Amino acid sequence: MASKEKDNRLPHILYSCYSHKSSEGEQFVPDHVFGFTIEGSSDLHMSGKTYTFNPGDFRFLRKNQLAKFTKRPPAGGEYRSVSVMIDEQTLRSISAEHNLKMTAPYTGENVLTLKSNPLFTNFMDSLTPYLNTTTPLNNAVTNLKVKEAVMLLLQTHPELQNVLFDFSEPGKVDLEAYMNEHYKFNVDLTRFAYLTGRSLATFKRDFERIFHTSPNRWIQQQRLKDAYYRIKEKGDRVSDVYLDVGFKDLSHFSFAFKKAYGITPSKVAG
Repeated sequence: MASKEKDNRLPHILYSCYSHKSSEGEQFVPDHVFGFTIEGSSDLHMSGKTYTFNPGDFRFLRKNQLAKFTKRPPAGGEYRSVSVMIDEQTLRSISAEHNLKMTAPYTGENVLTLKSNPLFTNFMDSLTPYLNTTTPLNNAVTNLKVKEAVMLLLQTHPELQNVLFDFSEPGKVDLEAYMNEHYKFNVDLTRFAYLTGRSLATFKRDFERIFHTSPNRWIQQQRLKDAYYRIKEKGDRVSDVYLDVGFKDLSHFSFAFKKAYGITPSKVAG
């Protein structure tokens, strides 16, 4: 059975199913996510921390984050999970209807493992008929289910009101610290600028003031340094390294590597 995903556009519910082998990747998380692992396990690396989720685990992910993940099916089985994407349009509707607002800045974690409870379990069970059909979900249905997820989160974790109804843009952060942590993510400079609370022009200006070079050049240099160390010192395979350090394809990586070090990655690997 091939891996598959059922994806309904915002507001939507995503059902992930992978068979036979682990799946790895990275993504930008634009919306808050309420998720549940049905079968298999996964690792999520976000904000400098790694979180592991097993069958029966519920989770909440804060929006506007960069994440790397590994999803592992159990022996002879499938990795299966459900994610409810909580978009801003739906949250603004709930805010207006119930007069719910942010009362103070949110100071909690960007990733929360939520304790299982009957409300969460019954909610996920209620999604089963929609996940086991090839018919696209009706927008009215997904709207109702996303709103239901929000109200359940507020009932069980009222502190999430201050993150769910925070509609402000990302604030200005320490650029040096942020880039040193996130340069391996394969996103464009516009996204980095947004996530660090800057316009693209301000991002480039601040970056060159701090690092004394252009963003693209610095990012590539850092990725190549990581790759060289992993191949030469740790003995990692070239095919395992180039994606991990942020390159999109092997040929571009090999060309940049040889230009920087005068030797191809495969010859360094020996």
